[in-house]
Amino acid sequence: MTRTTTGPNLLIYAPVPLHLFEDTLYIERQAVNGLHLWARHFDQVTVMMPVSATAPPAGWVPLQNHQHALSRVCIEPLPMAYRPDQFLRALPQVLKRIRSLIAQADYLSFAIGGLFGDWGSLSCLLAHQMQRPYAVWTDRVESEVMRQSQERPMDKALDQTTWRSRLRGRLYHRPMALLEKAVIQRADLGLFHGAETFQAFHGFCRNPQLVHDIHIAEEDHISDKALGEKVQDVASQRPLRLIYTGRAEAMKGPIDWTTVLERLNVLGVDFKATWLGAGEALPQMQARIQRAGLADRVEFPGFVEDRAAVLQALRQADIFMFCHKTPESPRCLIEALTCGTPILGYDGAYARDLISAQGGGTLVARGDTEALAHRIAELNADRVALAQRITKARADGRPFSDAQVFAHRAELIKHHLPVGPSKPRQTSKLVVTRDWDAARN
Repeated sequence: MTRTTTGPNLLIYAPVPLHLFEDTLYIERQAVNGLHLWARHFDQVTVMMPVSATAPPAGWVPLQNHQHALSRVCIEPLPMAYRPDQFLRALPQVLKRIRSLIAQADYLSFAIGGLFGDWGSLSCLLAHQMQRPYAVWTDRVESEVMRQSQERPMDKALDQTTWRSRLRGRLYHRPMALLEKAVIQRADLGLFHGAETFQAFHGFCRNPQLVHDIHIAEEDHISDKALGEKVQDVASQRPLRLIYTGRAEAMKGPIDWTTVLERLNVLGVDFKATWLGAGEALPQMQARIQRAGLADRVEFPGFVEDRAAVLQALRQADIFMFCHKTPESPRCLIEALTCGTPILGYDGAYARDLISAQGGGTLVARGDTEALAHRIAELNADRVALAQRITKARADGRPFSDAQVFAHRAELIKHHLPVGPSKPRQTSKLVVTRDWDAARN
């Protein structure tokens, strides 16, 4: 039965793409969870998302399978237009549609990050033009990520960039930084995921707030019993278990990660390591490990769709080793802590803040693979200290759950943004508001 509601609605832009493939629309599994959690706090959620006419990657699921979970969600597909020519062609129609959606919404919150095809930043500028207060959300400093893409490492053998990406980084990073500053300065509320982005952007914003964005439920945290078993097990003289979960892309430091493993081997550390995730750097990582004679000690399963299996792997690991190169706030660090796995890796405001309360990890200077290898070797040699780190990691991860972080953001939006003019809307089931002809072009 369709019901009419005049309760508050939320308009957001989410840059995670939908995929239209063989007349079926696919959505990222975690995006389903996020939209479901948003809908707990608003009578209706309208989400603008770009659409790709390509086969969905692993982790995307048919949208039609989640109609019940998204019963109060309206999806507004927008064209994917990251090339300048695509963007300019799509701009007139998209401008008109976004203006209409802003006019109908009570609350506005837009994710930003990019230049051409960044409909979130465009939505911010339109809202400001229409004198509508809005929140801006981001989880990394996109302009800095782009700037670093133009840099080549001193060791050319470690170069994972192409001339196209370096040229794009050289041309785009300054305009992107100006756009970031413009939309954040005009925002009434800044929702900055993690201390890394908060530190970078809070000075531009009149009301900056430190928030988080994760998809771990409270019941997914390591249990007291499992934690006790883990602490006991790590005391045995078995090989040290190292893990990373995420994309094998340059910004994640995959070659640094393999360099640390090579150094641990030289230091005489007996270990087993796993990188869970796919990406362009995976063949290069595998080749490095093969040349180092470590193929029997390092596993590359690729992307693992089974979320329960990923969490179990995190719980079984002794150390989450990361070598992130750019200022971002990756969810994997929080996920590791909730599984009672200490985080050891490169220093940054985000990681530093996560372990500031209990000390559930150790950080070294960015790029210092030697220091990271030595910190890991020290913990391997002192299993009592490692067990203490495991307990501290669980304590640092305890405050984080998906329900808690989405409730926090919803509360900030309702508290700091004045509500817009509410209008009656029909809501009863998941709605996708237009056809897909643009996505097929």
